[in-house]
Amino acid sequence: MEGAEASSEGLRYAEYARVHAGAGKGQAELDRGLARTMIAVGLGVATVAFAGRYAFHLWKPLEQAITHTAKKISTSSLSLYYKGGFEQKMSRREASLILGVSPSAGKAKIRTAHRRIMILNHPDKG
Repeated sequence: MEGAEASSEGLRYAEYARVHAGAGKGQAELDRGLARTMIAVGLGVATVAFAGRYAFHLWKPLEQAITHTAKKISTSSLSLYYKGGFEQKMSRREASLILGVSPSAGKAKIRTAHRRIMILNHPDKG
């Protein structure tokens, strides 16, 4: 019986050794996969960092160009109201520019535009 016990123990050991050796190979594959993932993540982070650095280097001249262009655009062209250059005697054209209506506008439109400006500029407002 001793021989039978020894052979069955040998079989158990062989099964354990085979499963353990297979598990070791699986673990090695898992480690390699993890290493590949970590390398890919590291390369991705490095790529994003270099792209960000490049964008920041480009941003300074771009910011200056945008600022320069914004200064070139006159604020009076963006405003709804006429901002200056008054003549000695106000003409109909200048009055219509100040009110924000066309020179050929009717009395009703001129009155509503005048009222709107007076309400906006009244000292008791707010």
